[in-house]
Amino acid sequence: MAPTLTLKAGTSWAEAWQRCLAAAPEAFRDDRVLNLWNAAWHADGRALPAISPVDGTPIAGPPRLDRAAARQAVRASLDQHRAWRHIPPAERRARVAATLDALTHHRELLALLLVWEIGKPWRLAQADVDRAIDGVRWYVDGIEPMIAGRAPLDGPVSNIASWNYPMSVLAHALLVQALAGNAVIAKTPTDGGVACLTLACALAAREGIPVTLVSGSGGELSQALVRAPEIGCVSFVGGRDTGAAVATAVTDLGKRHVLEQEGLNTWGIWNHSDWDAFTAVVPKLFEYGKQRCTAYPRFVVQRDLFDQFLSAYLPAVRRVRVGHPLAVQRSDDPCPELDFGPVINAAKAKELRDQVTEAIDRGAVPLYRGKEADARFLPGQDTSAYVHPVTLLNPPRSSPLHHAEPFGPVDTIVLVDTEAELLAAMNASNGALVATLSTDDRATFERLAPQIRAFKVGHGTPRSRGDRDELFGGFGASWRGAFVGGELLVRAVTRGPASERLPGNFPDYQLMP
Repeated sequence: MAPTLTLKAGTSWAEAWQRCLAAAPEAFRDDRVLNLWNAAWHADGRALPAISPVDGTPIAGPPRLDRAAARQAVRASLDQHRAWRHIPPAERRARVAATLDALTHHRELLALLLVWEIGKPWRLAQADVDRAIDGVRWYVDGIEPMIAGRAPLDGPVSNIASWNYPMSVLAHALLVQALAGNAVIAKTPTDGGVACLTLACALAAREGIPVTLVSGSGGELSQALVRAPEIGCVSFVGGRDTGAAVATAVTDLGKRHVLEQEGLNTWGIWNHSDWDAFTAVVPKLFEYGKQRCTAYPRFVVQRDLFDQFLSAYLPAVRRVRVGHPLAVQRSDDPCPELDFGPVINAAKAKELRDQVTEAIDRGAVPLYRGKEADARFLPGQDTSAYVHPVTLLNPPRSSPLHHAEPFGPVDTIVLVDTEAELLAAMNASNGALVATLSTDDRATFERLAPQIRAFKVGHGTPRSRGDRDELFGGFGASWRGAFVGGELLVRAVTRGPASERLPGNFPDYQLMP
């Protein structure tokens, strides 16, 4: 019989919330978070109820503004921007550095909020916070040559991002954009992360960083956060449906933009024999339940190698660890080492389960389905947001699992017989951010990799978003606008020579001066 588990001491949502009230009383009030605009915290907006995907615990929901209030916030941000752009770079560096010190001081609380709000295991939640801090510190140390001869934009940068990386993607972007001389606006993701982002922005605002943080529905706020004439640049991270609408708006208006969108990242297997290396990486591919833009949910396998693939894959997927991120045997034990906890909410879990059922009904072959009995849960806890690993062979073309990213712990396998079929299957989604091809022959990799429509292609190893001086982008529908990374991230939100050209997929391959 499995041991009875309990919640790790000091990690309850109630305790985390009390720590928020103590750390930033200006940003948290009673049982709600506030919006930050015009350099002040406002108890406006309609606070939506929310529950944690971890176990159904009620948590703070986003205080959603209406369109008129969002327009006020954007106009106020422009005033902040006009003042901030004239702050000397050395002072901007000092203020951002002080913000990083404050984030470091509250590292554990920020990570704990990520656990409760978006279900990240403790290790990955800490890594998200650390990547934000370490990434921005790299820019603080090297910003001078990046901004030499450049100027901030004419208006603030508007940031709309998905819920899965509030710190290492969204907070990181805000601080780099501010370091480059811009006021910054962020919309809290609808599905989670509002308390974590609120604390991070409160710490930045205390140091004089011109940050605006508002909540609201995308449809209600898009007129202000995307189309408003005050906005100098739009940075979007999310799905293709919403991204397509944003892309249309910013293109019509001639606004600068960086739009990172989903794509079906694939892992190809062709004339491959190093199965030990492949087995070792499979559990890592399930980190955070594959809820990230660089996850690999599709394997395209040479038919002659399918038996060897299964012998390597199945033992590895059986080792994937799932459960409540804070469930321990004794209350003073360290948090468990898990690969993932819940998906973002019960509705997403149902969607994934329905897609799996539909695919099987239409002919997909279930190769593996994880069991709840193998997971780590508290006695009687709500498990409606948990999806255990699933692997399907040959999902039908009519299934969303054939052509779209599931954004959850569902793997699909497609068998192919020729290199042409391999490439067609790896390019099923019209563009991806990353891909990998496992093949023993380097010449084969060099020949096939350029034909894979992914921005980064690994040879037998997974690729990641990367940061600092590594360029990041996408192909096809997975990306719009400028590519970013290192100096290019700064160049995307500053003005340089009129003749400047920046890598990207703008219609004329040029970033507007």
